[in-house]
Formats: sequence, structure tokens, C-alpha cells
Amino acid sequence: MAMAPSPASASSSTTSPLLPSSPSISAFLASHPALTLLHTQCATMAHLRQLHAALVKSGLAKDPIAASRAVAFCAGEGRDAAYAARIVRHHPRPNSFMWNTVIRALSDGPGPDAAVALFLDMLWSPTPPERRTFPSLFAAYARLGRADDGAALHGMVLKLGLAGDAYTRNSMIAMYASCGRADEALALFRQCQEFDVVACNSAIVALSRAGRVDEARAVFADMPARTVATWSAMVSAYSRAARFQDAVDLFSAMQVDGVEPNANVLVSVLGCCASLGALEQGAWVHAYIDKHDVAMNALVVTALVDMYCKCGSIHKARQVFDTTRSQGMAKLSSWNAMMLGLAAHGQCQEAVTLFSELEPYGLRPDKVTFIAMLMAYGHSGMTYEAKALFASMAREYGVTPGIEHYGCLVDALARAGRLREAEDTIRAMPMKPDAAIWGALLSGCRLHGDAEAGARAARGAVECDPQDSGAYVLAANVLACDGEVGRGLGVRGEMREEGVAKVPGCSMIEVNGVVHEFMS
Repeated sequence: MAMAPSPASASSSTTSPLLPSSPSISAFLASHPALTLLHTQCATMAHLRQLHAALVKSGLAKDPIAASRAVAFCAGEGRDAAYAARIVRHHPRPNSFMWNTVIRALSDGPGPDAAVALFLDMLWSPTPPERRTFPSLFAAYARLGRADDGAALHGMVLKLGLAGDAYTRNSMIAMYASCGRADEALALFRQCQEFDVVACNSAIVALSRAGRVDEARAVFADMPARTVATWSAMVSAYSRAARFQDAVDLFSAMQVDGVEPNANVLVSVLGCCASLGALEQGAWVHAYIDKHDVAMNALVVTALVDMYCKCGSIHKARQVFDTTRSQGMAKLSSWNAMMLGLAAHGQCQEAVTLFSELEPYGLRPDKVTFIAMLMAYGHSGMTYEAKALFASMAREYGVTPGIEHYGCLVDALARAGRLREAEDTIRAMPMKPDAAIWGALLSGCRLHGDAEAGARAARGAVECDPQDSGAYVLAANVLACDGEVGRGLGVRGEMREEGVAKVPGCSMIEVNGVVHEFMS
């Protein structure tokens, strides 16, 4: 965002009229029936529009107190922040409360870019921004992922002498952290003169997003006090880095410290249990949720369904899904997790049934839904149905197939032995195939013993990822199974010449709630 000089900077001595004291406000409201109704009876935007019309007709809408009350109502949760923005833009002299209230509402709403647009209008108004203006704007830039524009705003904060304000500084750290700019976030963090738990939490997020998890743990360890948000940030850091056992261990330490986890922590831990195949630990988290009456939202439901599916307990996953669906808590993400689980367990018909029930529940399939269904058809050998569903995605549902959907279709065709058709599908893709798609074809060639098609698939996979040991090994195995042992050994020789190391095999089992990992 170009932070050009504005008229506001040239007239900073001109301030907006301050709101009068509380007794004066009460007397003012009581003297005007429309304002009294707005204060005591207004409950919906329809009511607000009627009262606003009365304020405009009487001329009272130009009064800053009256306008501020209307703006505050519109900016409330679930109301109409865009209407509040129009009130501000049409007011002859909006005060800082009005600007800040609407910028905050727009920043928290579905259109954070609208908050930035309103701020630009504010810069050209007689009312200059102040310390309560900036935190919402940094939050908007964080949601938009626009770190460079956030840095420009940081410059304005420095120019106005507001960088020492803890609330503003923490919002800047959070913005840089959210955008993956760890060094900028840490530079601000180190300027803290005293312990600030919010700044520490943002530093942990910044380091974890940059992959510097051990540094994040060092910040965590040095904190004299921690909030549940601190624990959540560190558990998420381990989860994001695929250090699942560390995340579960930290969750156990959280219990020892007597800190009650929130939904974010539980969702992260359930995801780690799913990745570890730790059914017993995942079931313990589920029992904790039930025992402590943790609010069940769509994220928690989806995490539970996903955990049970990936840990092999498809019956328990279905039980959770059916119970929460009957209570109206299973959103599309929960349906997708359940269908993916059914597909992975070869229960195609059950997945198809769920897919057919989406519309009666008021849900419309998305990209993940079609991945689940294409997997279900592919694992069941139902290639005709897979092709028909793939063709219907854009035509009937308005979902453009992505590379993941092409990968599922190729996998379905290759599993069924329709290797030439699978290869033709790859050649006709509107995007460049990746190693995973060639790998799906290569697996089908190994399964059905087609050495020539396997060699072409292997070349494609290696071109996409020259360090992919799996492509070399699969190609060698295809050739060996087809009786061409010499060519298979040649492929392994190429692998050595290129310096590609075979990834060791790994397996995990859970015994008495402890996950044990074995490497080959």
C-alpha cells in the first residue's frame, strides 16, 4: 500500500469532537425518541434502517453521538459492517470512534480489504488515525497475507510515534508472524522492555511458520507464565513440523500443569494422533472432550472423524459422525472426512450413500468431496463411475478439476489395468503432471506387469523429482517382475550414480498408549 501524505497529516491539530460524558449522553439520548428506541428497542438491521431514516429526516444523523450509536449497532457481530461504512463515508465529520469501529468490524469480517479501503478514506479526512486505528489494520493485512503493505503501515506507526504502544506492537508482530516474516517479527519482539505473553505467543507462531521449531520451543521454555494460547501455539508448531510425538508429549505436559486445553489444542492433538495411528491416545482426547463438555464445533467433529478413520476405527468414526450430524454439528468438512475414511477402507457404497445425502442436508460438494468419491470408486474398481463423476464436476457442480482429481482418476484407471487410458489421461491434462500422478501410473504398471508403460511412467516421475527414490525402485521392480532383471539392475545403478538414497521404511505401533516407531 502506498502511504502517501494525506490531508490528515497536514491538519493533525484539528481533532474530532469528543463524545460527552456518560450523564450528558444519557440526557441527550433521552431527549430524542429515535435515539431512545435505537438504544433500547433496536434488535435487527431492519429496525436500524427505519430509525436511521428518522435520524436523517430530522437532521440528527449529522450529530456525532447519534451517528456513533448507529455505527456501533451496525458494526456488531452478525450485523452489516458495510452499512456502517456507508454511514461513516456520508457523515460530514465522522469522529475517530466511528472510523475505528467500522475498520475493526470490516477487518474481522469476510472482507478485510474493505477495512483497508476505509482507512485510505480516513487518511483524507480531517480525523487522523490514532493508536486504536492500527491494530485492526494489521489484522486485516495478516488475513490478506500482505506483509509488504503491513510493513508500509509499520512505517506510518513509527512516524506517528506509536511503535511503543504494546497493543499496536503486538498486532504488528502477529501480522509479520502470520505472513511468515519471522525475522521482522522477532526484531519487534526483542524490543519488548518487559515480559509480554501476547508478544511471546506471536514469536512462537512466527518461528514455527518459518520452520524454526526448536527456537520456538526455546521462547516457550523461557516464558515465566503461559496462557492456553501459548500451549496451543507450541502444539501447533510441532504438528506443522510433523513432530507429532513431540506435540502429544507437550499436550501431556499441559495436563500436568493443570492448563485446560481449548478446541484449537484438541484439534491439533487429534491430528497428531491420526498421523501416528495412536488410537488409544486419540480416544482419550475424545473422552476428555466428553467429560469436560468441550464445545463441539465443526473443526472438533472433523478432527475426531479423521482421527478414528486414520487409526482404523471406521465404526467409531461413523458413530461420531452420525451423532453430530443428527445434532446439526457436522458441516461439509466432517462429511468429507467421513467419505475419505470410507474410501480408504474400501467402503465405496457407504461413501456413495453419504454423497447422495449432501443435498438434502443443504450441502454442496467441494473439491475435497470429489477427491473422496474418486478415491472410493478407484479403490473399488469402479472406473466407469469414476469417469462419469469426474466429467460431472464442472458441468453439474461448477468445480474445476485440479491436479489432485486427475491423480485420483489416473489411479483408478491404473488400478483397474486400463494403463493406456490412464496414460492418455495424463497426456491430456491441462496442467503439468507431478511425480505423484506418474507414480500412480507406475504403481498400476507394477500391479499389472507392463514394463514398457512402467518405464515411461518412471521417466516422467524422475523428471518431476530427480531425488524421488520411489520412482527408481518401482521402475526396477516392474522390470524385474516382467523378467527383465538386467534392466532392473540398470535402473538401480542409475539411482546410485545420481546419488539418490532409498528412503528407509518406517512403521509405528501403539502399545499401552505409547507409540513405538521402527525403521528398516
